Order: sequence, then structure tokens, then C-alpha cells
Amino acid sequence: MESSETRPAKRLERTPRVVVTRHLMPFVEERMGELFDVRLNTDDVPLTREQLVAAMQDCDVLVPTVTDRIDAEMLAQASADLGLIANFGAGTEHLDLEAAASRGIMVTNTPGVFTDDTADLAMAGIIGVPRRIREGVELIRSGKWSGWTPTALLGTKLAGKVLGIVGMGRIGQAVAHRARAFGLEIAYHNRKRLPEAVERMFQARWVESLDELMGEADILTLHCPAGPGTHHMIDERRIGLMKDGASLINTARGDLVDQEALIAALEGGRLAGAGLDVYPDEPNVDRRLIRHPNVMTLPHIGSATREGREESGLKVIANIRMWADGHRPPDQVLTGLG
Repeated sequence: MESSETRPAKRLERTPRVVVTRHLMPFVEERMGELFDVRLNTDDVPLTREQLVAAMQDCDVLVPTVTDRIDAEMLAQASADLGLIANFGAGTEHLDLEAAASRGIMVTNTPGVFTDDTADLAMAGIIGVPRRIREGVELIRSGKWSGWTPTALLGTKLAGKVLGIVGMGRIGQAVAHRARAFGLEIAYHNRKRLPEAVERMFQARWVESLDELMGEADILTLHCPAGPGTHHMIDERRIGLMKDGASLINTARGDLVDQEALIAALEGGRLAGAGLDVYPDEPNVDRRLIRHPNVMTLPHIGSATREGREESGLKVIANIRMWADGHRPPDQVLTGLG
């Protein structure tokens, strides 16, 4: 069977029937209503597995988000009319890309939209955890603050510390750009070393071994995709390589980190704290993380800006229109299958 990456694109001879799995920005939904035969999820309740299958049996285009896990078994039940999965967001680990390609279903995403938004949130953790911001906020709210003293809530300064960046793609580079202004030394680990000119631009130093970076970093921040090769890449052994008093920031994906190992290091006092925006079993957050005084627990808001969410929705619309007109969408996701 030809995959969606090799067969010629064909113009859809009717208004595309589109199913959107979550509530999007009002302007985006309004524009979709003008352009497509669209079914929206205004209640914003995540669709069940059965509801997702039913949607794929009654549309030309499915618009899922990161909360929608779509596997090969589900795709096998999709209607032959389903020709495009126009994902809202850059990450596609929740989709079986090879199964989609084998059935001739094209997949698109919305890359680059949330780069600055996610980098900004990562910096909140990079600054906030060493300076114990969560503890300070809770002290004020508890009414127990007794006033300024020379030794209260002492954190660590940022200037001169090593920021270890795991994954130096768009977001990792955006974090490096911001971190330089705080005087942090940038060290990074990536599957491939960046060109020398890019390293000079960010004043970043490549560390070939992740284990070595774990031992060097005062603050470690994760910016790599989820997948079999990165599942629990930050495990008990690697956490054990980190400096006493180091901090871990994760705004990427929850399953990059072995949560039990992280909690043990936090409760044992080896790590100073953590800044987390993602978790392995969302929306469930381990109560031990919530209770820890210096863990910033955020509800997956790395991309949560009005501007970013609207731009992502407009990219989805552009991808659908290009596909329906018989052209290859600008954000087609390639799998190498075909």
C-alpha cells in the first residue's frame, strides 16, 4: 500500500468534514465553521477511545491534541474517508505515525508555535527553583512570615552556575538564549552536535555524554521528545550522578523522568528542588511532589498563551486547506515509511 508520504495528493471534491477533539480558541473555531463542515467539542471533555474511533469513522479530517492517544488498532477501524490527522501541537508521540502512513492517512502538526512560550516557562523554573519562589509564596499566604532576616529562605544565585540543557532543538536553543542574560554557563547534550557557529551564538558547550552532563549541571532542564529512546532517560542511576543541591526542570514530557527516583532524591535532600509542568500520568500528580516545599508543580501550561494557541489553530486550518486542495501541507510529519 502506498503511504500518505509517497502517493500523489488528491483534491477533495467536497467541503471537508472535520472533527475537533478539544475546545480551541473561539476565533479558530469560528473560522473552522466558515471553512469546513466541522464538529466541535465545546464541552472540552476528552474523548474516550470509543468516541475517537467513532469520530474517525465519520470524518475526512481529525484534529486531535496531546490528550488523544491514537494507536494502530484504532486507526484500523477508521473510515476510508479519513485522509488527514491535523494535530494541534508539535508533539506527535500520542499518534501511531507508521500505522497512519500505512493506511494512507497524512499527519500534520504545528511546529515552532510554542517555542518561546515553553522557553519562558522553563526559565520560570530555572529561576524560581534555585531562589525557592514556591516556598516564599506559601510563607506569605500562610500568614507565618515574621519579616526579613539575613538568613531566611536562602537560595543559590544563578550567575556562574552550569545550566545543562538536554535536547538543543528550537526550545532548548530559546532557553539558552534567555539563560545567557542571567549569567548561566550553558552546557548541552544532543544526539548531534550543533554547528560551531550556533554554539558560539549561544556560548554553549557540547557534552557528548549525558552522564557527564548530569554530573556537571547545577540546573538540568529537559527539552527532548518522548519516545522509546527517551523513556525514563533520567532514571535513578542518572539522578544519582547529579550534584548535591542541583535542580531539575521538566517542561517537555512526563515520562522522560523516572518519577519514583526523582521523588526519592527530593525527599532525601539530594536535589534542591524541581520545576515540573508535565507528569507521567496526567492529570494525576503525585501528592509527594505537591507536598514538597520546593517543587514547582504547574498544570501543563508551557504552551498556554492566547497568542500561541491561536497561532497553532490557524496552522491547523492552513494544513487542512492545503490538503483539501490537493497540495502537500506545510507541516506534514514524515515517518520514513513508504
